[in-house]
Amino acid sequence: MIEADTIKLLRECDAGIQMGVAAIDDVLDYVNNETLWKYLADCKDEHNKLKEEIQTLLDKYHDDGKQPNAMAKSMSWMKTNMKLVMNESDATIADLMTDGCNMGVKSLNQYLNQYKAADEKTKDITKRLINLEERLAVDIRCFL
Repeated sequence: MIEADTIKLLRECDAGIQMGVAAIDDVLDYVNNETLWKYLADCKDEHNKLKEEIQTLLDKYHDDGKQPNAMAKSMSWMKTNMKLVMNESDATIADLMTDGCNMGVKSLNQYLNQYKAADEKTKDITKRLINLEERLAVDIRCFL
């Protein structure tokens, strides 16, 4: 049970990181404020570091990870582009990113509760990912 929950939690973190990185990539070219750009770029770098840790563990379990839900990814991309077409501002970007962070935190906490038997290392990675999302949402509040 521990191994099954560990793999499932790692997969969800993997998919979540991919969604987060894609969302940041979708908006970075539109950011005007240097500080906002730095917050987003640094967060993307931290996501990628966690992705490497997750990939190492997934490799240990001979698992390929998980791609984000195609529908969720498409909806996110459409929402981002529609909002930016209507109002290409740092406030719009902060709003979109805050929504994404909040959804990520909610989902990751649900998975953490669902896969209680996951090993402590995987739980720790999940908690660090949650903290990363929470911190970004707080850091960019001044741009809303």
